[in-house]
Amino acid sequence: MAKAFLDVEDYLASFDEPVQSLLRQVRDAVLAGMPDSTAKIRYGMPAVMLEGRYGLHFAGWKSHVGLYPVPELSEDLEQQVTPYRSTKDTVKFRYAQPIPFDLIERLAREIAERRPH
Repeated sequence: MAKAFLDVEDYLASFDEPVQSLLRQVRDAVLAGMPDSTAKIRYGMPAVMLEGRYGLHFAGWKSHVGLYPVPELSEDLEQQVTPYRSTKDTVKFRYAQPIPFDLIERLAREIAERRPH
């Protein structure tokens, strides 16, 4: 059975360096793109919450970090995200390549802006 994490910090601490640092930077980029959001564990992975509803999940894996769900984005942003899409609503960034934290922040911002207020 998978470990039940107490909070996002507990989840992040379960990874060895340098992955732990990369995941912290992913979390920070998502939080920066979704102002007034909070992070908590949901379905065993970190979820950034907007007004009590999930905005975006992220999870660390053996060779990549995944973001879920990432809807189709505006045309310009979608073109930049497309190389990282693995399925319709999943984006994966491989640890072996530089992770575009600015792109993560921008996609998080667009997702947040689409939320009904």
